Amino acid sequence: MLVSLAGLCAVAILLTLSTGTVSVPIGEVVTILTGGVAERAAWSQIVLEFRLPRASTALLGGAALGAAGLLMQTIFRNPLAGPWVLGVSDGAVLGVTTYAVMVGAVAGESTSFVLGGVPFIVTAMLGAVLVLALIGVISRRVGPVTVLVAGLMIGSIAKGLVSLLFHFLDREQMLIVEAWTDGTFAATRVDELTLLGPLLVVGFVAAIAAAKPLNGLLLGERGAESLGVSPTRTRTHVLLTVMVLAGGLTAFTGPVAFLGVAVPHMARGILKTADHRVLLPGVLLLGGALGVIADLVVHLPWSQRVLHLNSVTALLGAPVVLWAVLVRRRGFAS
Repeated sequence: MLVSLAGLCAVAILLTLSTGTVSVPIGEVVTILTGGVAERAAWSQIVLEFRLPRASTALLGGAALGAAGLLMQTIFRNPLAGPWVLGVSDGAVLGVTTYAVMVGAVAGESTSFVLGGVPFIVTAMLGAVLVLALIGVISRRVGPVTVLVAGLMIGSIAKGLVSLLFHFLDREQMLIVEAWTDGTFAATRVDELTLLGPLLVVGFVAAIAAAKPLNGLLLGERGAESLGVSPTRTRTHVLLTVMVLAGGLTAFTGPVAFLGVAVPHMARGILKTADHRVLLPGVLLLGGALGVIADLVVHLPWSQRVLHLNSVTALLGAPVVLWAVLVRRRGFAS
């Protein structure tokens, strides 16, 4: 089944590289990707300079959100946990907006020069980890439903603070930050992928390394300890991993909704297992495929209006989340 999911990723990538205002035959896409010369020179430019960075970001982004959602659902024991639902993405947005305001105030720079670079990524991850830490403390004291409500409220507070900070940005800065907060896989440049790619790969490796301890947590804290798994150490590992995956991605794409919640449930349904050694590769592949598919739908040659990414991810993910609520899936058993 993992091989089938990998095949789905490959097909989705070929389709998104082929489809757009200018259609490029799939055979020509393969030729371009393998270093050959396309029939038309413009096709190579379209595929390599415009569509490939977007498709790569969508693949990495969907995988990152899927993995982050699975990790959060396991440690918080909440089937509706995810970076977007529990306010982690909002925390990253708050961190970035705060950074934009501070740099604009101190250096007088336009936000167009602020959005990007290592400080930008770091502030997004700091905002994300702040929310994660608050949720982690709350989850030790209350049940899953209260954790969900607390996450929604913390996310709302973060959004309110972002709105307040907008008053300290000039019009140009505000428009740029607002466009970024809309969420898109299309804004990442080739040079930015050299930062995003390695960062998320580190997160993927850390997530897969946590598979065995996460399986232990499925037995509860005492059960995990009997297997030699430290719940505290595992939670810390997971929170830092989610910080890298969700916070790092949000720095480049803005907040992307629903994939982090929906992908783990879809992977459990497809793979028929609760074993994280299988689920984690599964959510990486399925999340990557769905990220690319969502981006493909956004960039279909629509005749009138441009679709927003979060509108498409809502149509893909919201029915899955609703299904998870209605059938009361706990997400910790096959």
